[in-house]
Amino acid sequence: MNRRLKQAATVVLVGTLLAGCGGAKKGVAGKKAPGMNMQQAADRADAMLDATFAAIQPEVQWSPTATTAGSCDVTRRRMVMTVISEQRRGSFLGLAERFWKQSGYVIKSVDPDKQMPVIYAQSRDGFAITVSVGDRGNVDFEVDTPCVQESEVAEPKSKPNGPSYKGVWPLPLPNIHSDFWSADAPVEPN
Repeated sequence: MNRRLKQAATVVLVGTLLAGCGGAKKGVAGKKAPGMNMQQAADRADAMLDATFAAIQPEVQWSPTATTAGSCDVTRRRMVMTVISEQRRGSFLGLAERFWKQSGYVIKSVDPDKQMPVIYAQSRDGFAITVSVGDRGNVDFEVDTPCVQESEVAEPKSKPNGPSYKGVWPLPLPNIHSDFWSADAPVEPN
């Protein structure tokens, strides 16, 4: 009898774990945002991106890139159009990371690769946010939502603060000069 109970408990445990892993492919595995649909999740993702960009000073220009929607999740993306020099890259990434920590996000991992660093963070409600540097120095932000109720998803309401590349794919590489972010010298410590 004891053996049958252990087998049944094992089957229930494995089933629960498997069900939890399939619930969301990008946000918190198995966590479903209660009462939220895909449009509301996309709006939340946009707000996270808006707040992150507002925290980056001096301001950088950005353009939205592709929005993708899965069966129950949404991904919103933005590309920084301001040239971020290799010498200022660490300062730029540090601003995003500090803002995310102050906002209560958990830093899930950091890939400190010299050429293509990445920071992965997650909000308390299961939204994953990432900043990554591409092979050509392009900097991209992405927010992946947890699994939510299926719905239509509109384009982002947030307007880029620079050139709009609506309908252009692929976007050009960053091409906007900043006296601060594009400088060839590291940021001087205070």
